[in-house]
Formats: sequence, structure tokens, C-alpha cells
Amino acid sequence: MKINYFHVSEIKVSYTDKIKASERAKICASKDAANILNTVFEDCIQHHEEFYVMLLNRSNRVLGISCISKGGIAGTVVDVKIILQTALKSNASGLIVSHNHPSGNLAASREDIKITEKLKSACQLLDLSLLDHLIITDEGYLSFADEGIL
Repeated sequence: MKINYFHVSEIKVSYTDKIKASERAKICASKDAANILNTVFEDCIQHHEEFYVMLLNRSNRVLGISCISKGGIAGTVVDVKIILQTALKSNASGLIVSHNHPSGNLAASREDIKITEKLKSACQLLDLSLLDHLIITDEGYLSFADEGIL
């Protein structure tokens, strides 16, 4: 039996950009990001946890938002490699991560802080800026950057 060692899968990397830079939303403060992300969490805000990454260019204009994971009532799995893969694929310079707390509790858990620290370290290796981590509830949001947790 002959084995072809050069028969491998092709990897494609793509990012489609159909919005002019001047028309993209600009993030100047955590409230700007929270206002945009509130619409993303509309369908799950009190039901189950979801985790998203907002990708930004060097001018802090939004390139896009991507769902990283959908979980259950008490949590969701966050894979740093998937976040970084998405950021690199879109040529992002900065990112803001966010997840919701269905309970309405705006306090950051030990796990929330741990994944943020892990992601921040990984971003530094790739010259990416982790600008914030937002916890969103139906009554408000918590910004890690504003609270000095980041």
C-alpha cells in the first residue's frame, strides 16, 4: 500500500471587510463597548452565559464581534487560542472581551479574573492590546479596565 505523505488539508484564512473605516463604530470608553454589546446579549442575557470578543483596529474602530462560546446557566468555556486566532485572522490591534452573567451579579468571579490575566499575557506575546473585559447584565455592566482589575 502506497501512502502519499504530501496529501494534506489546505488551511484557508479569511476575513471579509465590507464596511469603510470611517463608518465603523469607535470605542472611546467602556460605555461605548457596553452599548454595542448589549444588543449582542439580548437573546441570552438572563438565560445562559455567552462569551464574545470585539475586535478593534489601531484607531479603536470596531472591525467585528465574534462569539467565542455559548454555555450554561453558571458558566461557559473560554479558549484563549480561539480568541487569539480570531484576532489575528481579522488583523485586529486591540480587543475587548465580554460575557454575560444570567444571575444579574456584576461581580467578577475568580475564574473571570483568571481567564482575563491569562488572555492579557497571551495578547502581550502577540503585540495585541487587551483593552477591557466587560461583564454584562440586564441592569448594567462591569468594566475590568474602569475598576482597575485589568
